[in-house]
Amino acid sequence: MPVLERYFHSAELGRRWTAPEGALPSSLGSRPGCQQGPLPWDLPEMIRMVKLVWKSKSELQATKQRGILENEDALHSFPGDARLRGQTGVPAERRGSYPFLDFRLLHNTANSGEFGTKKKVKRLLSFQRYFHASRLPRGIIPQASLHLLDEDYLGQARHMLSKVGTWDFDIFLFDRLTNGNSLVTLLCHLFNIHGLIQHFKLDMVTLHRFLVMVQEDYHSQNPYHNAVHAADVTQAMHCYLKEPKLASFLTPLDIMLGLLAAAAHDVDHPGVNQPFLIKTNHHLASLYQNMSVLENHHWRSTVGMLRESRLLAHLPKEMTEDIEQQLGSLILATDINRQNEFLTQLKTHLQNKDLRLEDEHDRHFVLQIALKCADICNPCRVWEMSKQWSEKVCEEFYRQGDLEKKFQLEISPLCNQQKDSIASIQIGFMTYIVEPLFQEWAHFTGNSALSENMLSHLAYNKAHWKMLLLKQTRSSGGGSGRSSGSPDHTDRGAENEEQTVTEGVAP
Repeated sequence: MPVLERYFHSAELGRRWTAPEGALPSSLGSRPGCQQGPLPWDLPEMIRMVKLVWKSKSELQATKQRGILENEDALHSFPGDARLRGQTGVPAERRGSYPFLDFRLLHNTANSGEFGTKKKVKRLLSFQRYFHASRLPRGIIPQASLHLLDEDYLGQARHMLSKVGTWDFDIFLFDRLTNGNSLVTLLCHLFNIHGLIQHFKLDMVTLHRFLVMVQEDYHSQNPYHNAVHAADVTQAMHCYLKEPKLASFLTPLDIMLGLLAAAAHDVDHPGVNQPFLIKTNHHLASLYQNMSVLENHHWRSTVGMLRESRLLAHLPKEMTEDIEQQLGSLILATDINRQNEFLTQLKTHLQNKDLRLEDEHDRHFVLQIALKCADICNPCRVWEMSKQWSEKVCEEFYRQGDLEKKFQLEISPLCNQQKDSIASIQIGFMTYIVEPLFQEWAHFTGNSALSENMLSHLAYNKAHWKMLLLKQTRSSGGGSGRSSGSPDHTDRGAENEEQTVTEGVAP
C-alpha cells in the first residue's frame, strides 16, 4: 500500500502505522464496479478509519512543526537528498522530501508554536472537510462516492466543465465549486474527453490516486505556486492543444504528455526561488548543480509519483521510460532562464517555415512552447482574473523578501515590497517575457481566434497597469520606489524572472 506507507512514513512518525486487520480491502485493483454504487465500508468502519487518520495526521503535523526553520542556523541544516531509484535510469525524488518552509514564522515567535497541535488542527479543519481531503478515503475510494458538497455546487461544477475549452474559464470559481479539488476534477475530465483512459487502458482508481498525489504535493500556503495555478495552466494547455494548426497532428501520447506536464510542472514548489536555495545551501541546489533546480525537482518528483502510484505499470518498459524522459523535457522547458533559447528557436523555425508537425521531434518542440505559454498566460486572461494572479504572485515575492530580510540575507530582485510595486513588476514582465513569446505563438497558429483574443487581453491589461502605475507615481510625488516602472527596472525584472520565484509565472 504505497500511498499509506508514504503518508504514515516511519521516518516521520517514528513508527509504522498499521491498519486493523480486515479494515482495508486486500486489493484495490480487484474491486470490480467500485466506481458506482454505495460505499464499500459501513459508516462505523469509516468513522473508525478516519479517527486513525486524525491521530496519525496530528502526529505528522507535530513532527513537521519541529522541523520548521526557527533561526538562521536552520537555513544551513536542511536534510540530505531523499530519492528513489527505479528500474529505469531516471532518479525519482521521494514525495515529501522537500524541507517544509513555513512563512507563519514571519508572524509568530518561537514560543507561540501551538498551531501544530491536534487541538489546533481540529479547530482549523472540520470533520467533513478533512474527511473529504484525506488521502486515506480519497486514495482508495472513487471520488464519486465522496462528494460531500451540496448538489447545486456539483451541478455548477459540471456545467463549468462543459465549457472547459473556453478562454474565459474561471479557475478560481471552479476551485471553490469543487471544494479545493480543481486539479483532480479537471484532469479526470480532460483524460476522459480526450479518450486517454480508454486508449492507454488506465485504471480509474489508480488514475485518481495519482492525481490526488499530485494535487496534495502542491503547497496550499503558497499564494501563487499551488494546485490552483497548476489547474489554470492545465486548462490553458487544453485550449492550446485544440488549436486547429496543431490539433490534427497530435497523438494520444502527445496529449497525455502535455496535460501531465502542465498539471505537475510546479509540483512541490516551496514558494521561494532558485537563488534562495543556493544562498541557503539547500541540498537540491547542490544536487542539481545550481541548474534548473526547481524544474528538475518538479520533474523527478513527478516520476516518483508515477512509479509509486503504478499508473503506467501495465505499459511496456520502453514506453514508460520514454514518457518519463519526455515529461522531463517539457517541465525543464518552463525554466525562464531558457526563455531566449526557446524563443530564438521558434523564430528561426517560423522564418524558415521548416516546422513539420508530422515529425515527432517538431511536435514535441511545439508542446514545449505551448507549455511555456500556458505557464505565463495569466496576463492574457480577462482583467479580473489577471489582476488576482498578479496580486498572488507578488505576494509570494514579497514573502520571500520578508523571509530574506528576517534572516539578514540579500533581498532578491522584485521581492522588496517597499521598492517594487505590483504594477511595475507586471509591466516589465509583460513587456520583456510575455509579449515576445505570445506574438510568436500567434504567428505559429496563423493568428487564430484564441491568439488574437489573448493578445487583446494582454494589451488591455498592460495599459491598465500603466495607468495604475501613473496614479501611484503622482500620489507619491514622483519620488517613491513604487514608480520603478522604468526600462532599466523592468529589464532587470525580465532577466531575473526565474530568480523571483515565478519560473515563468505571469500575473
